[in-house]
This record gives sequence, C-alpha cells and structure tokens, in this order.
Amino acid sequence: MVDFLLSDIQREIQKTARDFGQNKVAPKAAHFDETMQYPIELMQQAWELGLLNVSNPEHAGGLGLGTFEGCIISEEMGAACTGVGTAMDANVLAAAPVIVGGTKEQHKRFLGPMSEELTLAAYCVTEPGAGSDVTNIRTTAVRKGDEYVINGSKMWITNGSVANWYFVLAYTDPEKQHAGMSGFVVPADTPGITVGKKEVNLGQRCSDTRSIQFDDVVVSKDHLLGEEGQGWFIAMKAFDKTRPKIGAMATGLARCAHAHAQAYAQERKTFGKPIARHQAIQFMLADMVRDIEAARLLVWKSAWEIDAGKRNTKSAAIAKLFAADMAVRVANDAVQVFGGYGFNTEYPVEKLYRDSKIFQIYEGTSQIQRLIIARESFAGR
Repeated sequence: MVDFLLSDIQREIQKTARDFGQNKVAPKAAHFDETMQYPIELMQQAWELGLLNVSNPEHAGGLGLGTFEGCIISEEMGAACTGVGTAMDANVLAAAPVIVGGTKEQHKRFLGPMSEELTLAAYCVTEPGAGSDVTNIRTTAVRKGDEYVINGSKMWITNGSVANWYFVLAYTDPEKQHAGMSGFVVPADTPGITVGKKEVNLGQRCSDTRSIQFDDVVVSKDHLLGEEGQGWFIAMKAFDKTRPKIGAMATGLARCAHAHAQAYAQERKTFGKPIARHQAIQFMLADMVRDIEAARLLVWKSAWEIDAGKRNTKSAAIAKLFAADMAVRVANDAVQVFGGYGFNTEYPVEKLYRDSKIFQIYEGTSQIQRLIIARESFAGR
C-alpha cells in the first residue's frame, strides 16, 4: 500500500522549516540578493532549529534522518530563498561523501562537531577545466609516508570561504582515470590553501562561491575516505542522496513563483476583468500547478528509494532533471504573467527567474542527467 501522508515527525519538520523560511528567510531574501552578503545569522538560526545536517548519523551526534526529511526542508528553503537554501545544502553535499565512504571514527571526527556548533563544509570537485567531465580534473594527491600532498585548483565551490573543512577529490593514480581518484577531508585552516574572490553570479547571489587553490597541502592518511581509487565512486554515490534535495529546492522555488503569479493575476485587470479570468493566464497557472505536483512526487519517490536501501541513481536523475527544468519554466512564466513588472527588480519574480537557472547546472547539468537516465535505462533492459 502506498501512503502519501507525512508522519507526525515529518509534518513537524515541515512546519519548523516553513515557519523559519517564511518568517526569517523570505523577508531578508531581497536584502541578501542585493548585498550578496553570506547569511551567517540565518545559518546559525537554522542550525539552532535543527534544520542543518539532519542526515548525519546518530553515532556522530546527528539526527540520523533520511533523505526524505532533508527534501522536506529543502523545498521550504526553496520557497523562501534558494540562495540561503544552497548555502544550507552545501553542508549536505560535503557531508554525504563522508557518510557514504567514511568509517565510524571519521564520522565522529569530521561530522561530530557539526552537532556541537555551527560548522560549515564545502564539496571541492569541480575545476576550471572539469565540470561535467569529472575525469578531467587535474588535482593530485601524492602519498608520502603517512601523509598525502595535495596540489590543484577547484572552481565554483559553494561555502568556499566560510567552510571549516572541504571534501576534495584528487587523483592518486591519474593513469587509472576515474578508478584512480581518491576523496579526502581537508581542514580549511591547513597551510597551502588559498581562497579566491567571491564570484558574482546571475542568481543565488548570497551563496559564497569561490575558487580554492591547494599548494602542497599536507593531510594525514586518516583523512582519506575509504581506500585509494574509491573517490569517484564515493562522490557519485553521494549525488544519489543530494540530487533529490536539489530537486526539492527547485520545487520550492517553483511553488513560490506560482504563488506570486496567481496572486498578481487576481489583482491585475485588463479589458475590464482580472487577468486570472482570461483562459490564457489560467492555462499558464494550471500548467505550473501540474508540474510542481509532478516534481514533488518524483523527488519523494527518489528520496524514498534511497532511504529504503534501494539504488536510486536513475530516479534521482529524473527528479533533479524534471524539477530543474520545471523551475526555470515556471519562473519564466511567472515573469510573463507579471508582464513589464516581472522584468523589474522591485517585484519578486525577477529574482526567482535568476535564481532558477543554476538548478540546470550544478550537481550535474540537465544534459548529464539525461545521459544518466539513458545509461540506466539501457542497463535495465
């Protein structure tokens, strides 16, 4: 029997996240978009409410909640401000490889402090010449006794300057391509790390996006996750946990865009009646509702699968792809409903339109998701 009802605990999580999002985050969304300041106060409040790091295991001091509960939170943050939501989910993305590939001792060492105080992390995989093609990274980690020496440059790193530690993917054996990659936890205060300037992006402008340079950065062997050569597999497996949450955040943004468009359509009049009474506008709003509902169900399915111990690579790609493309489409239509006002910064849908685009790019572009879906579909035949 399929049950689409949330449990009492899940409803409480949803209420807490929604109250925080609408009462604390949304009123400051425009401010952080304009100033591009990192929302450290909101991150602190989110941590105090238990909305950060919810999937960290209980033996490491975390709540041990599933991806499904994380998706509930991500949707509410998406409906409030995806810039803040991305800052929060950057912690999830960085912690996921540790959860997937780390030992219990590493869980306690690296994830434990996240339950004691606000601790931020960043996922360092993308490089100036390696985005969708991860095998094209140039960062290396050379073993020297009981230590590794890391050299390389990472790009588009969310939480780059505020992170306490980084998950870093590097080659320990470049000849083996993806089978020669290894993953490391690197404390941000390790000598040899240089943080680049804040990048000024189209949307989600309060998110702290930077380049990170590693010059002869030395970490001990106990910072290696799993074994040498397992880094790529750990990094990709982490995406199965995080892509549903990105889909959830995109769904939240679309939900917000629809709400603004529907409210405006009931106020704005043309030809003697609210534009909401024109069939052309009604159909646009109806399509928004249809797609938001479909995206949420796809997100929930992929989250449920991984929480149930099932392989969700295909469903996570489907959810992320559909929700990302849907968010851009809904935000675009919301601007169209607003007309000229939608093109103006004084109205909220302009920001939503800018914020939506990154969903088709980060954590695997929409084109990469299609490749994954095709590959998984052929493999299942």
